[in-house]
Amino acid sequence: MKKMLQLKRLFSKVRANSDGSAAIEFAFTAPLLIFTIVGIMEFSMIMFLNASLEGGLRDAARFGTTGFTPTGFDREQIIIDKLQDATLGFIPIEDENITALAYSDFSEIGQPEPYIDSSPANGSYDAGEAFTDVNGNGQWDIDMGTPGLGGPCAVVVYRVETQWPLLLGLLASSIGNPVMLHASTAVRNEPFGTSPCSTMTGGIPSAGGGGGGT
Repeated sequence: MKKMLQLKRLFSKVRANSDGSAAIEFAFTAPLLIFTIVGIMEFSMIMFLNASLEGGLRDAARFGTTGFTPTGFDREQIIIDKLQDATLGFIPIEDENITALAYSDFSEIGQPEPYIDSSPANGSYDAGEAFTDVNGNGQWDIDMGTPGLGGPCAVVVYRVETQWPLLLGLLASSIGNPVMLHASTAVRNEPFGTSPCSTMTGGIPSAGGGGGGT
């Protein structure tokens, strides 16, 4: 009986003693807490950079519409610099990250070059079929846009695509690492220079009809 009472008192002391329990609880909750904090930081950074990239591209496109190039500067490089400034230098922006395609009209964006679907007609372009070489590169293209910033009154689609490596990579399994960042915008150039829009096809010289595909 005496031993039973001693055991009860011992168990009571163990239950009453909370020394170290906080450390044990923190050890269980800390990984989840850290993961949550890092996740919030990662997502916030991605949202900030994507929004900055979109804003910077709109600013760069507005500059591109003017056709103005300061003496001693490169028009394309100014656009890259504007994007880098907008993202505070966190994202490396190079020529290969940016594409610009010029069109005569907004309705042409993303459209293939016209072609004659000769017999047997199958609804798609086949090598050898006659086409109109809108962008003048000597081959049929699924997108008729002309690479470059376009001339007066041209419609230009700017696209930028780059990567952002996650800070710690804890979310790599769920969202991938690096994260792809995209932005695009379409604008119409101003009637700059000496060529009025009325003498241009949307700011793009009219291309002659293409022959058979290559």
